[in-house]
Amino acid sequence: MPANETGQRTATLLVERFLRHLRLGRNSSEHTVRGYGTDLTEFVAFLGERGAGLDEVDQLTLRAFLARLRERDLSRRSLARKVAALRSLYRYLTEQGHLPRNPTLALRGPRLPRTLPTVLDETQAASLVDGAGQNPWLQARNHAILELLYGSGVRASELVGLNLSDVDLLSEVALVRKKGKKERLVPLGSYSCAALSEYLRLRRERTPAEEPALFVNGAGARLTARTVHRVVQKAARRRGLPAKVTPHTLRHSFATHLLDRGADLRSVQELLGHKNLTTTQLYTHLTTERLRRTYDHAHPRA
Repeated sequence: MPANETGQRTATLLVERFLRHLRLGRNSSEHTVRGYGTDLTEFVAFLGERGAGLDEVDQLTLRAFLARLRERDLSRRSLARKVAALRSLYRYLTEQGHLPRNPTLALRGPRLPRTLPTVLDETQAASLVDGAGQNPWLQARNHAILELLYGSGVRASELVGLNLSDVDLLSEVALVRKKGKKERLVPLGSYSCAALSEYLRLRRERTPAEEPALFVNGAGARLTARTVHRVVQKAARRRGLPAKVTPHTLRHSFATHLLDRGADLRSVQELLGHKNLTTTQLYTHLTTERLRRTYDHAHPRA
């Protein structure tokens, strides 16, 4: 077998192992895994044209690949994702001992504009959470999903990863597992606990006892994050809310409403599970903008 073909097969195998690591070891979303898979398959094909393997990549190779991408007039966000895919792949390969060095350490993607997330006001959020549908089983399940998303600020991926054993209604807390298996406790408000209690009562009547997942579909299997997105979007349409409302919109609203009502930034950081405070500080811009609009509208000398 020619050396180039051997290098291609080896590269493809290593990329497949990396994607499996993302899916199983890092608990990354299917959207991320698919996107990285597309980006890295393109990179492996580029290396094949040059007769190079993953272990032969240097700064010149990376610059040549990025130059080709820029010729296609890709958006900055698409370029940034491809750079992130390359950096993640090589970090994995060096950590696993497949390669002795990481050629992407100095690789930088394009700077992306920082956009403020969509946030519902408190009335809209309450309306959305109550808009769970008519079917008793689905209404109870979806109501519990919406209450938990807004009441605890969890991600959709974290919500579907919850097991029955992770929820303590007596203490009103849930154990949430973030990407990378990191854990944190999140509070369950009285509304979330009430909705969960009703859902669990109906769940016991139709779900096998051995199923550990908290949220299940009609067949008794664990929900996917995609289903949670659909639950939120259907509830938003039912209440006449913006079409772009997603589970993350409820997470953003959770954080913003806490800050609006006087919560300190460090506490919100802990509740959201942010590693860096700078990530949480994004929400201070939202509350500052809201205060500014209120001032401009209400003060006689604004």
